[in-house]
Amino acid sequence: MTGNNRVKGKVALVTGAASGLGLASAIKLLDEGAKVFFSDINEKGLEKLNQVLDQYDSEDYALGHHDVSSEVSWNEVLEHVSSKFGKLNILLNSAGIALGGDVVSTGLDVWKKVHDVNLDSVFLGCKLAIPMMAEHGAGSIISISSISGIVAGWNTAAYNSSKAGVRHLSKSIALYCAKKGYNIRSNTIHPAFIDTPILDPHKQAFGEKEAVAKLSRQIPMNKIGDTDDVAYAVLYLASDESKFITGSEIVLDGGLSAM
Repeated sequence: MTGNNRVKGKVALVTGAASGLGLASAIKLLDEGAKVFFSDINEKGLEKLNQVLDQYDSEDYALGHHDVSSEVSWNEVLEHVSSKFGKLNILLNSAGIALGGDVVSTGLDVWKKVHDVNLDSVFLGCKLAIPMMAEHGAGSIISISSISGIVAGWNTAAYNSSKAGVRHLSKSIALYCAKKGYNIRSNTIHPAFIDTPILDPHKQAFGEKEAVAKLSRQIPMNKIGDTDDVAYAVLYLASDESKFITGSEIVLDGGLSAM
């Protein structure tokens, strides 16, 4: 609960906020003075969050069920944000899934589901949130992509495609907002392996110690990242410290993309 008030006075909506990168980033924004709406489709996760957030003033946060692939759900959540906090300054698109394999083995249903959650959600969120953000003069849209959106893998076709789409869509949104004269910035963050529940299948397959070791060997720095690595990048892009950055990306990959 300590911070330097780097986003004091701002209101943030964080998707996928019940766990992983979304949770760590939402807490970081809250600690740094923002009022935060935690949204997630995982209702049990949101219920557990009540215990975590007990130490905070209830006026500074709110929780809500959110299916990011649904336009109706987006409208409901944005209305909730507006009624609770009166404005929106920061949109963090953090919800995402990792399913599917190579291009031949991936079924069309899986392909569509991955794009619904990872890419269509960013389109919907930005489409519906930008007018709300523009009403209050300034804003920052931050979308969690992945190093897989820059460096492809042979066995992650749908995930690669969706995350690369997030990167390019974010640039288009940045240019749109600049063209319209909105002081709304749009950027992406591209993590490599971060120790979150998304790594659970690897840990279950190989055991936690061996899974982390195998993933670490793919990184020049010989380690995987932790959620704070991403949360601090989110905080920077959400704050006025990054006021001249738009249409860009922060890569957090331990040197992987430099190889």
